[in-house]
Amino acid sequence: MSDKFPIFPKECKSMLCKHLTQEVYQGLKDKKTVSGFTLANAIQSGIDNVDSGIGVYAGDTESYEIFAGLFDPIIEDYHGFKTTDSHQSNLNPDDLKAPNPDPENEYIVSTRIRVGRNVANLPLGPAITREQRKQIEADVSGSLSALTGSLAGKYFPIEGMSAEISKQLIEDHFLFKAGDRFLQSAGLNRDWPEGRGIYHNDEKTFLVWINEEDQLRIISMQMGGDIAEVFTRLVTAIGEIEKKVPFSYSKHLGYITSCPTNLGTAMRASVHIALPKLSADMQAFQAITDKHHLQIRGIHGEHSESEGGVYDISNMRRLGVTEVQCVQDMYDGVVELIACEKSL
Repeated sequence: MSDKFPIFPKECKSMLCKHLTQEVYQGLKDKKTVSGFTLANAIQSGIDNVDSGIGVYAGDTESYEIFAGLFDPIIEDYHGFKTTDSHQSNLNPDDLKAPNPDPENEYIVSTRIRVGRNVANLPLGPAITREQRKQIEADVSGSLSALTGSLAGKYFPIEGMSAEISKQLIEDHFLFKAGDRFLQSAGLNRDWPEGRGIYHNDEKTFLVWINEEDQLRIISMQMGGDIAEVFTRLVTAIGEIEKKVPFSYSKHLGYITSCPTNLGTAMRASVHIALPKLSADMQAFQAITDKHHLQIRGIHGEHSESEGGVYDISNMRRLGVTEVQCVQDMYDGVVELIACEKSL
């Protein structure tokens, strides 16, 4: 990248375009974090992809301090979270009030709750070295292989994976591919597929991705609407992994992630839910999800369409709220959505 202030097209609506002023750029362009991460590295994805929503990635925990002149206003704009605020974590399943809202399985197809985690005292994905990435894979896969009971399973490295295993993992929707162009520009696809892999338990209700966008993506899921059971399994797994692998956490920003949108809880709690009648009136549908701080997506993730009236509904708030609140938001919204669908 040149030493000049980047000029963005008029149609650019990313947080980077909005908050990177000449003054901010001049103040930060010559700074570097301990892992050698620069402002140029942080903003490269947003420069290459002017249709980004955010456009910045952190290379390490220190990025959030060294480049605070850019990250702080973006975090405040996206999360409504000020520099004087501090994040609170609560992973106690007993505090969640969530009896199954759909015991007959008429509406909720499946439930999935995931968190992102990164290893303490190491750079994040955009700045990590090849050796550090391989070390993370060895440490994390080792700790996962020691899991017992319902979390016991197997680790599958993507490098050298057989066609048979690859086919099965794709059918299960477990396999992740090389990151998209946004992650590519952020440096998150380097040395692909080395040091990356997937762990899942024998029941296929617990899954860990190693070295995708974040160093760990820990996922709990199952068919139906027992949201409390999915959350409890996730919390148990996080606790077991953390006994051997310390996670990167700050009092101010919570769990540290490479993309600022995931800071705080780094949690996405979601259900796939059939709402064919309610979704015919998108305004009424949106009014309920807005009230409960929820996002509506198609069933294949962001920017996808619904199929057969089935939608992916998930929490929007991540920073400045606890994990229990994230799941409670989703649960309360789902209860209201089902009640509304039933009444139509």
